[in-house]
Amino acid sequence: MKWFQRGLQATSALIPLGLIALFVFLTAYSWPAIRFNGFGFLFSNTWSLGNLYGDPVHVNGALVPPGAHYGIWVFIVGTLASSALALLLAVPVGIGVALYLVEYAPHRLSGAFAQIVELLAMVPSVVYGLWGFEVLAPLTLKYLAPAISSAVPFLSFFSTPASSGFGLFTASLVLSLMVLPVIASTLIEALRRVPRELRESCFALGATRAEVQRRALLPAVRTPLIGAVILALGRALGETMAVLMVSGGALNYLPGSLFSPITSMAAFIASQLDSALQDTSGMAVRSLAEIALVLLIIAVIVNVLARILTRRVAVAG
Repeated sequence: MKWFQRGLQATSALIPLGLIALFVFLTAYSWPAIRFNGFGFLFSNTWSLGNLYGDPVHVNGALVPPGAHYGIWVFIVGTLASSALALLLAVPVGIGVALYLVEYAPHRLSGAFAQIVELLAMVPSVVYGLWGFEVLAPLTLKYLAPAISSAVPFLSFFSTPASSGFGLFTASLVLSLMVLPVIASTLIEALRRVPRELRESCFALGATRAEVQRRALLPAVRTPLIGAVILALGRALGETMAVLMVSGGALNYLPGSLFSPITSMAAFIASQLDSALQDTSGMAVRSLAEIALVLLIIAVIVNVLARILTRRVAVAG
């Protein structure tokens, strides 16, 4: 029995050890880039590999291509903006889908649609990206962008015309569809576990169906809701191929409108790895590893804050 318990402990320890090992590897591998780039790496808008055909030069004690400069503020903004907008779109829809399937839909229909929601989570991201590339981007350019611009002409961030269908809005729509199953399926299971007595007691007090859902059911599942939102945010932050295919590939400038091209950190790593390997000094690849380290730190911070928020909500409830 003791050996079995120790085996379980060793197995469970693999997860935090794996995270620590990943953090140590990224830190060690990107350390030359960290020393060369400094804090300007986080707040500079310029990313340039320099002259890859020239002889590397020594700059601040590091060997880099002539004219090389690495800054990722543009990619941080693109990652956070697209993920935040995706959650703003997906969370209300996910809540509505879960409430309908649990509270309104017939039992057979509810079970079938719940299975479809779960199947959406299994669709490869490249399929979402191809759909966004071929369908959603043209739809945004021809219909959605003009409609949004005409609806709020007094706000330049929304009213600026779209130059193409690719950008922040399209990437956020694709991400929202990708994270929607995570939110909806989690809430469906949580709502089904709410005791029937809670509903019946609210109805006995004269509450309407909408009041029961708003004041009893949703507060009862707020902890699973927070967990679902954080899981969805984690997927949105780290999504690569779908964002790469519909974001527009912005480089060295911040998005000025809802329809401006962007680039996320994960998508930029995937798109630039081949070019970075042409750098004989190796600084470009190490700088990409530094981007991965920053993305890992952001993900860890988000999860820690979510755990703190979940505990406070649980205590307050």
